[in-house]
Amino acid sequence: MAGVYHLWVAGEDRPGKGELIPVEDPATGEVFAHCHAASEEDVQDTVAIAQAAFKSGVWSRAPRHFRADVLDQSATLLEAELPKLISLEVRQTGRAIREMKAQVPSLVRWLKYYASLLRVEERPLLPTTGKLHNFVDRVPLGVVVQITPFNHPLLIAVKKLAPALAAGNSVIVKPSELTPLTTIKLGAILKAAGLPDGVFNVLPGYGEFTGKALVQHPLVRKVDVTGGTKAGRAIGAIAGGNLARFTAELGGKAPLIVFSSADLQLAANGIAFGSFIASGQTCIASTRIIVENNIFNRLIEALKAKTEFIASRMGVPTNPDSLMGPLVSGKQLQNVERLVNESVHSGVMNVITGGERMTGISALDGTDFSKGYFFKPTVLVQGDVSLPIFQKGAIWHTEVFGPVIVVVGFDTEKEAVELANDSEFGLGAGIWTQDLSQAFRVSEQIDAGITWVNTHHRNDPSSPWGGSKSSSGLGVENGVEAYQAYTTAKSTIISYASTEEALAADDWFKDSSEAVRYG
Repeated sequence: MAGVYHLWVAGEDRPGKGELIPVEDPATGEVFAHCHAASEEDVQDTVAIAQAAFKSGVWSRAPRHFRADVLDQSATLLEAELPKLISLEVRQTGRAIREMKAQVPSLVRWLKYYASLLRVEERPLLPTTGKLHNFVDRVPLGVVVQITPFNHPLLIAVKKLAPALAAGNSVIVKPSELTPLTTIKLGAILKAAGLPDGVFNVLPGYGEFTGKALVQHPLVRKVDVTGGTKAGRAIGAIAGGNLARFTAELGGKAPLIVFSSADLQLAANGIAFGSFIASGQTCIASTRIIVENNIFNRLIEALKAKTEFIASRMGVPTNPDSLMGPLVSGKQLQNVERLVNESVHSGVMNVITGGERMTGISALDGTDFSKGYFFKPTVLVQGDVSLPIFQKGAIWHTEVFGPVIVVVGFDTEKEAVELANDSEFGLGAGIWTQDLSQAFRVSEQIDAGITWVNTHHRNDPSSPWGGSKSSSGLGVENGVEAYQAYTTAKSTIISYASTEEALAADDWFKDSSEAVRYG
């Protein structure tokens, strides 16, 4: 049998009582590992362990400088393990190694950022009436559950972990059953950095079993999920029943507007990056391209050339020269094929390039595409103009989660903004223009949690990241906001009045009709 991975509970690898989950290499369809799934009994035991660790105060009440030191040491040890983690991340996700070599090393920034935040956070002293000092602390919530997706296993896990651990919580992560392996590997790194046992736990499993058991547990005080909108709403309903805090980063259908002042090659390069990184499997992929009509044909030519170049340079994900990898699973491939085929066969869309599963042999390195879940990077434009391209359920509105973009034209700035906002999602957006006034003017009108101008996918630990519409989620990741979302405010009011002053002013039931204070 291929390698078997266990749960990470109480600072050690533990066999799970659930079934074995097969983990595929999306480039070949080969099952290269198995992972224990956590049963309901495993969930109960782990929550109890995490709660006991929290109540003990070994982490939750540890000095903030100690917690900061552990996060910094975690960053150092994570850096040392990067080559192994990158290799495993490529294997389980199918993402090109050139992407992972760029993305995974950036994770140390989140650990270092929240370590720094702990060292500089100030305790507010609020103005009050009378001889009182009112100071406010941010204190941890307790046991928190984080549910992470398949597309960025390590990135999203660390983005959530860093503020949760900085705040002093005990954390249980349920990674995607498709890509659980690198998250499990984090356990030994954090333990070696000094994180006490029981504070960080990983329970792989399927959402309808392991995930549901975790989310509905009454001791869980916060649930933080990244995933699809349907699943996010279901999880939020359960968490709400327990009055647990809830953060969700959900679906997206990001618009990208190209104005005539933009440099066309820069815009084409930006669209390709925004659309085809991770084979389009990101919530902020720029999948609705909105182009000023007087440059439409020229941009399509540049975009077609760029897209076909990417397709010609695809191969095995471990090849440093390969530009794009496969989709994560056969199910995901079928979904992308279905959505593209429906839009093309109905006449709503025409294919400029791509539009089909890849078969045959890679010209780059001889990879047999038919063994994996490869789909050509695809550019679609409107077909029959009498057909409703913008109707609900059409590919314009539906999150494909694959390397597929739809390009439409516009004449006025007002029309461009209306097209950009024509979506139930509001996570990310992009604007390409050399007109500074236009950049400010249009970005203010777009309904998105994060808007990029002349760039895409930029992210920093300090930058809030979340949706502006309910289908894209609730709350934000990153920044001070994420740290505070893993805490609650604790207000302490201390009187420094003298004994004589207090006796005179604070005796509510004295034998006198004199006025007494209230509040």
